[in-house]
Amino acid sequence: MRVMLKATLDTDKANEVLGSGKMQDLLGETLERIKPEAAYFGPEGGRRTCYLVFDMNDSSDLPPIGEPFFSNLNAQVEVFPIMNLDDLKKGLSQLR
Repeated sequence: MRVMLKATLDTDKANEVLGSGKMQDLLGETLERIKPEAAYFGPEGGRRTCYLVFDMNDSSDLPPIGEPFFSNLNAQVEVFPIMNLDDLKKGLSQLR
């Protein structure tokens, strides 16, 4: 199932990780594990936020995906199902 993960980073913890030089490695390892089809980074509500779109094969995949954000960045993490246009068209065709 295609999902979007939104991770809103704790400012103090993210500053600490950035200052230590570990942010690039942490994000690189996480992205390598998740293999997102899209990854976006920017501010939301004045906090560093990342949006990752990827396929999650099983709900048991959620702990290893979310944990680096929780334990390393004190992030608020949300995961929700999403569709691309082809998915939406397929779903809408089933309403007839």
